[in-house]
Amino acid sequence: MTSTPTGTPTGTPADPPPSPAPDPVRRRVDDEALARCAEEPIAVPGAVQPHGALLAVTEPGLEVVVASANAAQVLGTDPAGRTLADLLAPAELDRLRAALAADLSEADPLRVAPGGAELDLVLSRSGDLLVTEWEPVAGAEQAGAAWHRRLPTVLQRLSAPTSLEGLTGVLAREVRALTGFDRVMVYRFDAEWNGEVVAEDRRPDLEPFLGLHYPASDIPAQARALYATNWMRLIPDATYTPVPLEPPLVPDTGRPLDLSGAMLRSVSPVHLEYLANMGVTASMSVSLLDRGRLWGLIACHSYSGAHRPSYADRTAAEFLGRTASLLLHTTVEAGDRDAAVGVTRREADLVGAIGRSPRTPAAALVDGEVTVLDLLPAAGAAVRLDGRLHLLGRTPPAERVAEVVPAVLRAGGVTDALGRDVPGAADLAADASGVLAVEVGGARGDFLAWFRPETPREVTWGGDPRTSKVTAGRLSPRRSFARWTETVRGTSRPWHQHEVAAARALATHLGEAVLARAGEDDRLSAALQRTLLLEELPKVPGVALGARYRPSEADVVGGDWYDLVPLPSGRLAIVLGDVAGHGLSAAAVTAQLRHALRASLLRDEGPAAALTELNRLVGALLPGEMATAVVAQLDPATGELALANAGHLPAVHAGGGGARLVTDGRGPALGLLDDADYGQTALRLDAGDRLLLYSDGLVERRGRPLPEGIEAVREAVAAGAGTPQDVVDAVVATLDPPGTDDVTVVGLARV
Repeated sequence: MTSTPTGTPTGTPADPPPSPAPDPVRRRVDDEALARCAEEPIAVPGAVQPHGALLAVTEPGLEVVVASANAAQVLGTDPAGRTLADLLAPAELDRLRAALAADLSEADPLRVAPGGAELDLVLSRSGDLLVTEWEPVAGAEQAGAAWHRRLPTVLQRLSAPTSLEGLTGVLAREVRALTGFDRVMVYRFDAEWNGEVVAEDRRPDLEPFLGLHYPASDIPAQARALYATNWMRLIPDATYTPVPLEPPLVPDTGRPLDLSGAMLRSVSPVHLEYLANMGVTASMSVSLLDRGRLWGLIACHSYSGAHRPSYADRTAAEFLGRTASLLLHTTVEAGDRDAAVGVTRREADLVGAIGRSPRTPAAALVDGEVTVLDLLPAAGAAVRLDGRLHLLGRTPPAERVAEVVPAVLRAGGVTDALGRDVPGAADLAADASGVLAVEVGGARGDFLAWFRPETPREVTWGGDPRTSKVTAGRLSPRRSFARWTETVRGTSRPWHQHEVAAARALATHLGEAVLARAGEDDRLSAALQRTLLLEELPKVPGVALGARYRPSEADVVGGDWYDLVPLPSGRLAIVLGDVAGHGLSAAAVTAQLRHALRASLLRDEGPAAALTELNRLVGALLPGEMATAVVAQLDPATGELALANAGHLPAVHAGGGGARLVTDGRGPALGLLDDADYGQTALRLDAGDRLLLYSDGLVERRGRPLPEGIEAVREAVAAGAGTPQDVVDAVVATLDPPGTDDVTVVGLARV
C-alpha cells in the first residue's frame, strides 16, 4: 500500500523531529539487504526442525542418501548406510510400497514404529529422491475424538454465513478449538500483499489484533510462493535450533536438497526473529486460496511455550482451510449480490436505450432517464464517441480526461490510486483518485470512464511498518508491534469485480452498436456514391473521353466525384471534385454539390460563375463543409476551353510534344470564404491535345512532398500515348497510388 501518513502514530510525539535527508549510502545498503532477503533460499535451508527427522532415499531401492542429524535419536536406530527395508517391519514396508505405487497424498501419514516408538511417516518427492519425514506421535496435543465427531456440524457452520465476516469468524473459532493455540487469526492480503487481520479468536487476556494491518515485507514474495503450494506450515517451538542435513549436498547432484514440499523444513532465521519480537513461541499457518491465488492465511500463535498439534488435528485444520477457500469466492459474491443486481438492472436499461437510438448512442448514454453515470457508484463519468467527449458529474477538466484515461487504459483500465499509477496525475485526487475506463471500438480512441474522488481513511498497523533495520548487511525485522495509525490519502473506494464486469459489458454492447451503425453507414454511403458515378461516358462528337475511379482499399467511402455535362450551347463541362471527409456524411454532401453544380453549369455562364454560385450555396446551406473542384468547359468545334479551379490540384494540358500544369484560374476551396469570387483561364485544345483532371488520392504519399507527386503526373501525361482512356490507365499504373484513398482521373482529347 503506497500511503502518505498525515495523522499522528499512536504512542509517538505529536510533533516528531524532522527526519534527516536520506543517506544515499544507507539507502543502497537497505536496497541490497532487501534484495538479499527476497533471494533468501528458504526452499533449500539445508536443515529441518527438531520435532521430527528426515531421510531422503532412492527409488525403488530405498537407500538412505541424506539424513537429518537427529535421525538416529528420533527413529531409535541409526539409518546411515541402510535402506528403509532395514528400518521397517515387513507389514510397514508393504504399506509403504503400496503407497509409493499410488497417490502419496492419500497415504499420509503411515503409522510406523522402527525403534519401538510410534511415528507418523509422511512422504513427498524432491527431484529423483523420496523424502520421508518421521514425527513422534508422543508429545503432540490432541483435540480428541469429540471434536472430530463434530466435524459435520463445523462444516455446516462454515458454509452457513453469507458474508466474509461471518465465514472468517467461524473459521478462526473452529481452528482454535481444534488446535488449542492461544490466538488464531484470519489474515487477508490486499492487492499489494499488505495484510489485514479480518477475523480473530484469542485467549481473553491477549491484546486484540483484529483490524490491524501488516506490511508486505512481513511475508516476502518467496514465502508467499511457498504458501501458495504448501497449505500447512508448523513451527512447534520458535526457539528451536535447526538440525542440519548430512551430507549437506545430495551426492548425485551436488546441490542442496529442495525441501519445498517438506513439513519439517527449517524456516528463515529472519522469520524466527520476527516471531520472537512478537513474543510468539509457537506458530502454525494454513493457506487460504481463492481460485488458485493466495488470498490469505489462517495464522495461529502460542505465547506460553512450545505447542505441537497432532498430525491428525493439523490435517483437520488444513481441511477447514481448503473448505473455506472454496467458499471465499461465493461468499464475497453473496455480499455484493444486491449491489450487483442493481448495476445489472441499470446496465440493461442503458443497453435498451442504445438499442432504441442506434444512430445517437451518445445521447442515449448522456441525456436519457438513466445515464452512464447512474451505472456505477461514482462522482463523474465520461463518454467519448466519434471523437467527441461528453462529461457528466464531477470530473477532471476535459483536457485532463483526454490525457489520463488513455494512460489508465494502458495500465489495465482500473485504478483506485491514480496518482500512484499515472505519473503527473496526483493533482486530480479530489475528483479522480479512482478511475475505471473501458475502450469502445478498439483503435478508434473512444471510451467510457467513471471517476471516484479520494476517500481519506485511517489505517492502523501492527507497529510502524517502516521500522525494519539493516544489521550486519541483512534485513532485521522490526521489533515494535504497538499500534501505529496513519491517514492514507490519494486512494478511492475500490472498484468491485461486478462493477468492472458491468462497465466492460456496456462497452461491448456500445461497440457492437457503433460497428453496426458504421456498417450501415458504409452500405448507404457506398450505394449513394455509386449513384454519383457515371455508368458510361457520354458520346460527344469531336471529343474522346476516358475516366478511372478506384475506391479506397480500406473500404472507406470518400468524397471524390466526377461529372460530364453537355451544355445547351453544345459545349461540354468536365468536372472533378473532392469533398473533405469520408463515409455517409461526405457522400451526402458530395451528392448535393454535384447536383447543385450541374444546375449552375446548365445556365451556361462559364465555369467561374458556376463555382462562385456553388460556393455561396456551401456557405449558406452547408456551413462547416469544405470541398475542392475543377471545372473545364470545352467547345468541341473550336477547341476553346475555359477552366476554373476551386482549391483543387492543377490540371495537366499535354500538346505540342510536351505537358504543362494549368495553374491559372485558381481560387480558394469551396466553403473556405463565403464571398469568394472565382476567375477562370482560357486555353485551346488542338487536335490530339489532351487534358487530365485528377484527385489527390493519385499523388499523395506519406514522406513525399505534394509538388513531387504533381510533377510525376505531368511527366506521365507527357509520356502517354493513345486514347484518353489509354492515357488515364497509363497514368494510374505509373503512379501506382497506395490505395489508402479514393483515386479519380478524367481525361479528354479533341479528335
